[in-house]
Amino acid sequence: MKKNGFSRDFTLVVIGQIISLFGNAVVRFALPLHLLNISQSPALYGLVSALAFLPLLIMSPLGGVIADRVNKRNIMVVLDFTTAGIILLFLLLSRQVNLVALILVTLILLFSISGLYQPSVQASMPFLVPEEKLVQANAMINTVSSLAGLLGPVLGGIFYSMKGIHVVLAISMVCFFLSAVMEIFIRIPFVKRETDRGAFRIIFGDLKESVRFIAKSQKVIGKVTVIIAFVNLFISSLLIIGLPVLCTQVLEFRGADPNQMYGYLSGIMAFGGIAGGISAGVLGSRIKIGDTWKLILGVALLMFPMGGILSSAVPDMGKYMVLAAGAFLMMLCATLFTVQTMSFIQIKTPGHLIGKVISWVMAIATCSQPLGQAVYGVVFEQARGQEWAIFAAAGIASIIVSLYLRKIWIAEGMLDGGTEVVSGAYK
Repeated sequence: MKKNGFSRDFTLVVIGQIISLFGNAVVRFALPLHLLNISQSPALYGLVSALAFLPLLIMSPLGGVIADRVNKRNIMVVLDFTTAGIILLFLLLSRQVNLVALILVTLILLFSISGLYQPSVQASMPFLVPEEKLVQANAMINTVSSLAGLLGPVLGGIFYSMKGIHVVLAISMVCFFLSAVMEIFIRIPFVKRETDRGAFRIIFGDLKESVRFIAKSQKVIGKVTVIIAFVNLFISSLLIIGLPVLCTQVLEFRGADPNQMYGYLSGIMAFGGIAGGISAGVLGSRIKIGDTWKLILGVALLMFPMGGILSSAVPDMGKYMVLAAGAFLMMLCATLFTVQTMSFIQIKTPGHLIGKVISWVMAIATCSQPLGQAVYGVVFEQARGQEWAIFAAAGIASIIVSLYLRKIWIAEGMLDGGTEVVSGAYK
């Protein structure tokens, strides 16, 4: 039964997410960075990152179907135990096989699991908290994710520089194991859906039903999903590929390890996410969904000082500080945008479709990210010394995206006094 506040089970989900996402942040920080260090090739780094990301697109819709038909708690437990086992296998094989191939396979498996895992977490929210608490609950989950992203890269960078990749992965493995144990005690309401269809027909039928809902019943969800895809293409991919390249190959830090400096930068970005999550929880009842285009516009405008500083005569540490400040503000705006749009989608979607619809949103929204990562990897390798131009081009493209989102909200009657979040519900 839903209560007026946050339940014990929601609290356990949050604690489990803290542990699991910390382990996830550590391993996703360390493995790609280790690849960049041993290869010194931004193009290879971008290509491997893109290939590893592709399974997420395939597994997310399947994860949505599973989330709506299997106990969500069991999904979380099994997948966290599986992740711990994959990392253990990496540690056992790392000195016996080709390391680049092993990193690629490991990242593919981890992203595949993430595609199955995240729909269960998002789909469980409406069953654990009342509707008027959804914005705050999503804000809390995003804050937890950002907190893990803050501590994971910072501590991961320190341990990676001091102890190497194996110690970092061992820490991550322990985190996933502890998270799985914690999640065993979660109780998420679940009613088994009886059916006489085979597994293939169930999957196909469920996916068809959710696609029909997005394409016909709630077209605005599809439009917003396309916007998120463009944000991932122009902005997220740039940060994922560009910042580690800048820290390890472009900027020079006297007396400081580049890997640690990138770890600190990742932590600053995560701190921006925490600030955004807290702001969403505090301001959720006063932020209009129609104003979210301004958040993307703010992120776009931040690209110009970040790119401009790279072409200036400012010392590299000064450039680093500007990049850090810009990344902090970008993550703050991006988190506010994510919380508001995810809550909007959850409220617009019937309970029996939430897992599948969320999974389609995640799959479609992220389909552009592998392409962006591959392209940015090549661009950063070919445009050495002209990195400012990459940021400027991304900024212009993102401005266009923000204006298109504004057009969508105007068409839906959600701008200038239209739909807004009131006590967690869209009126």
